This record gives sequence, C-alpha cells and structure tokens, in this order.
Amino acid sequence: MTDPLLSIVIVNFNYAAFLPQAIDSVLAQTVACEVIVVDDCSTDGSRAVIEAYGGQVTAVFRAANGGMSAAVNTGFAQSTGAIVLFLDADDFLYPDAARRVLDAWHDGVAQVQARLHLVDADGRVEDVFPPYEMPLASGDVTGGLRSRGRYATTVTTGLAFARSALDQVMPIPEQAFDRSADGYLATVVPLYGAVAAIDTPIGGYRRHGANHSGFAADMAKRARWRVEHDEHRYTALRDHAGRQGLAVDPSPGMGDATHLEQRLASLCFDRAAHGYAGDRRSRLGLAGARASMAGGMSWKRRATQAGMFLVAGFTPLFVARRALAWKLERSSRPKVIDWAAGRLRRLMG
Repeated sequence: MTDPLLSIVIVNFNYAAFLPQAIDSVLAQTVACEVIVVDDCSTDGSRAVIEAYGGQVTAVFRAANGGMSAAVNTGFAQSTGAIVLFLDADDFLYPDAARRVLDAWHDGVAQVQARLHLVDADGRVEDVFPPYEMPLASGDVTGGLRSRGRYATTVTTGLAFARSALDQVMPIPEQAFDRSADGYLATVVPLYGAVAAIDTPIGGYRRHGANHSGFAADMAKRARWRVEHDEHRYTALRDHAGRQGLAVDPSPGMGDATHLEQRLASLCFDRAAHGYAGDRRSRLGLAGARASMAGGMSWKRRATQAGMFLVAGFTPLFVARRALAWKLERSSRPKVIDWAAGRLRRLMG
C-alpha cells in the first residue's frame, strides 16, 4: 500500500542559528516528504541559509512579518500532502519521525501527536515533553475539549494533521493566535476526527532564551497572555463545536488545571491587571486541586500538583508566589531540584 504524502512545513523567523539543523533533519527522513520552508521576513541571515538548499526545499519568503499563524497559513496554502506537519525552525525531527507518523495513521484520524525530547540550545537532551507520567490522549478527545477545553497533547513539532481536517479549520485567525498556531489547531482539529498518539519522542523541542515558550521573566504578563490565549481557544472551540451541533461547557477553564495555574499566577503576581474580577485565591486553589486529582496523570503527579494548588490558594502570598514560580518558570527552580526531577522522569521513561 502506498503511503500518503507527508508535507513538512518549517516555519522560521530569525532562527538562522538553528534553521540548518531543522532543514537537515527533514531532508534526512527515511521516507520522502514534501519540504517547505516559510520565512516570515527574517532579518538575521535566514534567507541565505534557506537559499543555500536550492531545489531541495520549496522556499517561501513572506513580504511582511505576520507572526507564527500567518506563516503557518502561508505554508499550508503551499503544501499538497494528505498529512501536514508544521516544524518550528528551532526544533528538529529524528530520521524516523515521518515513518512513525505514517505508521500511526489510519482512516478517521485527524491528528497524530507525539512526545518530544526537551533539548537545550546546543541540542542536548534535558527531559521529555510531555513527561511520561502524563499519558498522551488518543481516540475521541472531544469529551475533554467540551468539558474543560483541553486534553493531553503536545506542541507544534509533535503534531501532524490530516489535510481533510485542516481544510475545515484553516486559515488560522492570525490576530487571535499570532504566537500560537498549535494552540488553535490542537483545539479544533480533533472535532473533525480521532487522535492517534506516539509515545516515544520523534524529535527535539528546543528551549532557549529567544523562543516564545521562554519569553519574559514577568510571571504576571506571561500568565495573562496564556489565560487570554485560552479564552481565544474557547471561542474557536465553541465556533467549530457549534457547527456540528455540540455544546461546550460555559466555563471550561474551571475544570482545567493548566488554565487554573496560569489564572492563579496572574492573580498572585499582579492582582490589579488580572482580568477576572470575581477570582479569589482560595476558589482557584480548590478548583485546581480538584482538577488535578481528576486528571489522567500518574497519582504522584496528581497529588503533587494538587498540593501546589492548595499552597498557592491558602498560604501567605509570598509562599504562593514561590510555589507558582517554581511550577511555571523552570529557570526559577534551584538547579539541583530541576535536575533531579528531570532525571527521575527520564528513568521512568
């Protein structure tokens, strides 16, 4: 049986330092893929890097910078594959990634999702994302989406989508999702088919000072952005669910531990700018503890996360802030604790 064509779209903005590894990793796949590189008007020499590959890739140079979702929309419009994977230019894939995505595919699948290795700026493996004690969701995930607006998923580089599903949800709303195309896609695509999961990492998800996942040490600003991003996701979710006659919980975030920890951080670090007038630490802490214990993680991780919520909800503010900072900002943790936690997770995997 002939494999469907997999299009891999590399999305780049000022990642010239990492871009060659991303492109080389796609060209090294053990099955032939359509390779598209979209440059979102970089100013750091990325164009020369891309042009050096000549006809090995399809290069698209946007005339103006539009943000991540605009670049993803551009790449999707250029692609022809029945399956499309969007690769962040600071990440990379292992040589068998495409083969494993194709092997996981079957009729009715709208999204394949896989774990990734967390790597540092030099590509050294530090951890696994999501951690192994958090099972990746598979099958019909619409129940979790409709009740709490989330299910166990991954980030851009670990996601591949059926073109038939993307045709239902593209283009991505560029203003609402300018920095997080995966947040939109992973929220609405599963409404159009099943999710298949690959439990072992298919590539490297790079954490470094320049990427969005590590932006700003301002905890309140970052938390507010993520909470606002969730509200945009809920709007998109209601839209696409409504098209199929499906209802969404009026307040899905109140059952979602990930949303609640960001909301608590926003409240604790900058109450004046917090966007929910009725929020109280105790209410969010209790809701977060309940959501943690109801989650699909290992019991140890559930208990640990629930404990963090209770600390953040009921201890003095300075203690609550420290607990949230350690949970949400990796660089704030003592190095020995961070190293030990990562080591334990790798051993468990």
